[in-house]
Amino acid sequence: MDNLKRALWMFTRTVLFRPSFHNWYGWRRMVLCWFGAKLGQDVRIRPTALVEIPWNLNIGDHVIIGDYAILYSLGTITIGRGAIISQYAHLCAGTHDYTTRHFPLLKPPIVIGEEAWIAADAFIGPGVTVGDRAVVGARATVVKDVLPDQVVIGPAATFLKPRELRD
Repeated sequence: MDNLKRALWMFTRTVLFRPSFHNWYGWRRMVLCWFGAKLGQDVRIRPTALVEIPWNLNIGDHVIIGDYAILYSLGTITIGRGAIISQYAHLCAGTHDYTTRHFPLLKPPIVIGEEAWIAADAFIGPGVTVGDRAVVGARATVVKDVLPDQVVIGPAATFLKPRELRD
C-alpha cells in the first residue's frame, strides 16, 4: 500500500505540483495536504522543490522552501515557524545501517528550529536537530546537532560564532 501511495504522489508531484506557477503557493500547499503533509499558514514552497514523502512533513507557519530544495522525508522532517530552507538545500531523513551486511534503511527524523536559516546548498543529515534561530551557512554539511543561535559553516559545519540578533 505504501508503494502505491508513493507512486501516486510521484505522479501528482510531476503533473500538478511542479508545473504550477511560481507564486501558486496555496495550490502547492493544498496538493501536499492531500498527501498528509501538516502545513502551517503562509508556507511558501517553490514548484521546483522536491518532496519525497509529504505525509512525513510537519511545517510551521511562515516557512519558505526555496527552489530545488530537497526534503528527502523518509523519516519525519519538522520545520519550525519562520524558518527558511534556501535553494538547493538538502534535508536527508534517511540513511542505511552500514554496520550490517543487510544495510537496512534507517529513517532518523530531522528538526529545524523556529526562525532558523538553512542557506543555499547546505546538507542536513539524518537525525540532526538545528536549533531555533541557528544559521547553517551555504554548502555546509551538518551531521551533528546545531545549538540555538549558532552560526555554522563549512564542509564539516564548524562552529563559527553565536548568532547575535540586531532587532
